[in-house]
Amino acid sequence: MADRLNGKIAAVTGAASGIGLAATEALIAEGATVVMVDWDEAALAESAARLGGAAIAQVTNLLDPDSCKAMLPEILGKVGHLDILYCNAGTYIGGDLDETDPDTIDRMLNLNVNAVMKNVHAVIPHMKERGVGDIWVTCSVAGHTAVPWEPVYSGSKWAMTCFVQTMRRQLREYGIRVGQLSPGPVVSALLADWPAENLRKAKESGSLIEPSEVADALVFALTRGRNVTIRDMVVLPTGFDI
Repeated sequence: MADRLNGKIAAVTGAASGIGLAATEALIAEGATVVMVDWDEAALAESAARLGGAAIAQVTNLLDPDSCKAMLPEILGKVGHLDILYCNAGTYIGGDLDETDPDTIDRMLNLNVNAVMKNVHAVIPHMKERGVGDIWVTCSVAGHTAVPWEPVYSGSKWAMTCFVQTMRRQLREYGIRVGQLSPGPVVSALLADWPAENLRKAKESGSLIEPSEVADALVFALTRGRNVTIRDMVVLPTGFDI
């Protein structure tokens, strides 16, 4: 069924590739206008041109405090209001903790945790004033179980699980639904840091899902009646054993 989100305006972070791009395509297919947020200006321009007038490019570097702070005002300057904020941008660190370095840890936590909290913080007054809204966050199955080969990444996603569930409780009385998508391994650039043996086994066993399958789950959640909140969707490849 198309047009279930007809007239809705969404902002998707990390929209130039992977889950963010698939989510953008899925939302547009349902009738939404999507502000595509990413730091990659060239990739945004290419995708926006391909997707037509329903896609609006917003160049934001979420790791730059000033750019991150300016994101929501710049979005509202382009579209007037937001019905949906999908905080999807993130990065990945795998391997033993002592094999990484503090700067890499900082970068991942700033993007996976701090930027999400700041984006949600920024949109709350706008959605409260309108009395309606949907906030979704890309988490991970790693936010529900301690994955031994990714302690930093898992830590960031556990933080997001807690954050989403507390914000859901804070905002439900204002007509704002908050939830998270928690996929297993998705075919994307983020898997580049996976241990080679783990990646090989996942590919051979069919234990990977496509970004479009995560986007399908997002559309399902957003198209429920306002009396229903899907608070957390864990989307796993059937062959994924964790």
